[in-house]
Amino acid sequence: MDNFDYSAIGQRIKVLRKRKGLNQTELAAMLDKSLRTVQKYENGEIEVSIAVVNQLAELLDSTPTYILGYETKFAPIKNLADVMSFLFQLEQTTGLQFSVDVKKPPRNKEWQCSISFNGKSTDADYNADMCLFLEQWEEQREELRAYSETQKAYRKWKDQTLAYYAAIPVECVEPEELSEEERIEKHNAYLQSLYGAQKGEV
Repeated sequence: MDNFDYSAIGQRIKVLRKRKGLNQTELAAMLDKSLRTVQKYENGEIEVSIAVVNQLAELLDSTPTYILGYETKFAPIKNLADVMSFLFQLEQTTGLQFSVDVKKPPRNKEWQCSISFNGKSTDADYNADMCLFLEQWEEQREELRAYSETQKAYRKWKDQTLAYYAAIPVECVEPEELSEEERIEKHNAYLQSLYGAQKGEV
């Protein structure tokens, strides 16, 4: 969790603790930690694990994302262009690779488009994380659809998930500008990677 400002996290813990009317000794007992550990948390001297952040959120009537100071960089979605803009940005995120699968008539009965991540890809460091997240997300959504989970429980899962992955920084990189000659060369290399082996066998 090197991506966080532990001094700021400590201040938020301190404010929440005082708002709850607890002293450091009482909070330490609730966390099953030593007084010195809680003091170090609040002074920003040591890392606060995600497990402890989740525990603090429960005890102090807060959320993990608030304690960590996580804030999304995206403005609220107001129109379809905002959704598309996010997808364009996803395309530029290093460590992620996805494919867009299109199925439509007449070859298919339905018109369906989906984005898929190969969780076993060795060229994309975060694809496995995305697959794990999407799998868990669908499980949570199914729980909601079946009315076997409350909205509160779903929000809690969402908040804890965001807090966990907020510690993993990614970088967005604009596609490189190529000369016409470079573009043709890369295009031919791409076609060779797709069809070269097949052509050699024929």
